[in-house]
Amino acid sequence: MEWKKCYLDVILVPLGFAVMLGYHVWLWHMVRTQPLTTIIGTNATGRKLWVSAIMKDNDKKNILAVQTLRNTIMGSTLMATTSILLSSGLAAVISSTYSVKKPINDAVYGAHGEFMVALKYVTLLLIFLFSFICHSLSIRFVNQVNFLINCPQGLPTCNDMITPEYISDLLEKSFTLNTVGNRFFYSALPFVLWIFGPVLVFLCSLTLVPVLYNLDIVFPKEKGDSDTDFGTSVV
Repeated sequence: MEWKKCYLDVILVPLGFAVMLGYHVWLWHMVRTQPLTTIIGTNATGRKLWVSAIMKDNDKKNILAVQTLRNTIMGSTLMATTSILLSSGLAAVISSTYSVKKPINDAVYGAHGEFMVALKYVTLLLIFLFSFICHSLSIRFVNQVNFLINCPQGLPTCNDMITPEYISDLLEKSFTLNTVGNRFFYSALPFVLWIFGPVLVFLCSLTLVPVLYNLDIVFPKEKGDSDTDFGTSVV
């Protein structure tokens, strides 16, 4: 019976959340101080160069710009739609009088009273709502870039106000919001497992950190490795 006390939730859930939060604080520090060692900073540099290249030769590359930005909008729209659908489903579960939790309670370690179950679902609901808001704002900024990137550069007003730096800044705001929305969406996975107990929350958080680390950090190849890869591809 001692495994069903609430102290497991009080200890393991905040500890798992602290692991995820600590990793993202460290990642933010790396992006600010050593951007080219991270995927986020490297991609941001590439997008700035892309905007400059598109605006220099806009007559030939305007269709490419629109298609690329359209694909970005489609990705953010998919994530926003998924988040709001999950939020609607969770809201229906919270407001429903039918008890869907009783068959699970016997297999759950930690607290599973009415208040704790409501807290789990409300936490998930808030995470998906924040993810929806971030992706919606991301779409708004991409739509602005979609118009501004094709503005003619011969006009004095455009040269003074609608510069590649300004458009790059708008695009970076969009991708920053997109990244934050995705991280909220990913962080929902441990809290989904919280329905089955706090132990899974902690284990999932520990598993997500190395996975995200391998996705976020650039691992430069040694010269010998790159030569070997090239030789292999040629053969």
